[in-house]
Amino acid sequence: MTQAPPPADMRMQRSSRDPSEARDRLTAWMATVLPDGAEPVVTLHSGIDANGMSSETLILDVAWTEGGEQRLGEYVARVAPSLTDVPVFPSYELQDQYDVMRIVGEQTGVPVPAVRWMEATGEVLGTPFFLMDRIEGVVPQDVLPYNFGDNWLFDAPAEDQKRLQDLSVKVLADLHAIPDAGTTFGFLDPAAHGHQGATLLERKLASVRAWYEYAVPDAGRSPLTERALAWLEANHPESHDTVLCWGDSRIGNMMYRDFEPVAVLDWEMAAIGPRELDVSWIMFAHKVFEAITEVMGMPGMPEFMREDEIRAEYTRLTGVELGDLLWYDVYNAVQWNIVFMRTGARQIHFGEIERPDDIETVFHHRPLVERLLEQAKA
Repeated sequence: MTQAPPPADMRMQRSSRDPSEARDRLTAWMATVLPDGAEPVVTLHSGIDANGMSSETLILDVAWTEGGEQRLGEYVARVAPSLTDVPVFPSYELQDQYDVMRIVGEQTGVPVPAVRWMEATGEVLGTPFFLMDRIEGVVPQDVLPYNFGDNWLFDAPAEDQKRLQDLSVKVLADLHAIPDAGTTFGFLDPAAHGHQGATLLERKLASVRAWYEYAVPDAGRSPLTERALAWLEANHPESHDTVLCWGDSRIGNMMYRDFEPVAVLDWEMAAIGPRELDVSWIMFAHKVFEAITEVMGMPGMPEFMREDEIRAEYTRLTGVELGDLLWYDVYNAVQWNIVFMRTGARQIHFGEIERPDDIETVFHHRPLVERLLEQAKA
């Protein structure tokens, strides 16, 4: 079978920010958070454009003087996007992300970067941001997706791929073991942002429905997404225990050394809810990329991130037997639909694509979602 070549460029512009202005503003701000006389010098490097589709990420070094000695800090700034840049989410709760990372760092061995300073007013860069330590490692790429081939993970021996897979599942198991997550992370309850429902899962689904409606004016309606939402609302699973869910729990949000996670990143979708949300997501993200390679006639990585192996490893680590994941798979499919609606609208905004007659043409995983809905009907 002849393989179709991958698209020449899947990169998407995320920001219209002026780097030189950002550097000057960061330099002035650092002088206010460091000790008197620090005289900071900020070096701003290029942003991260190979992974992630939401928040803006700036890489910077800060040199300063403290106690008569020269100091150098290597940081990453997590910056909420400007409303003019067509953000993925209706709001970016940077303080929540900062607090989740801080608590996870204090209570677990999960390798989250240490968070340093929070700028919550938006007066420095136009939107809130925080600084965290920069970690060295490699990331399974999103652009072009790692399962397209010709990258460190695709080319790795099967035993190293399995090592990465198992240790990534351990990250979820460790996060889900944090005691009394519903109280400790109560600020993540959708009720805090006005979403109503008798149960936590109903409130989460209400927040996703609101997110979809937020995406519609720029993208148009999606019958596929509305079918999925209707099925979800009519088929709520039985209640489960409440854990801290990383939310965007996929390998593309982790950095690795020797196939071991050394940094767990991107906490903007952090939530409290059933553990199945995270376990489904880590597999579903891979299924999305596999769906793309399927359409393009590429081999992909069908033996990687298999559900039977993920389930078995999660149960071995936690002692918890997971039930049917169909509801959670459909829920996560809806979230991916909305992400593609918003990133498609952003590409239109920046002139990267023409406005399609049907927004579902940018759903790169559409066949996968259709199969899930057929399975749900059975």
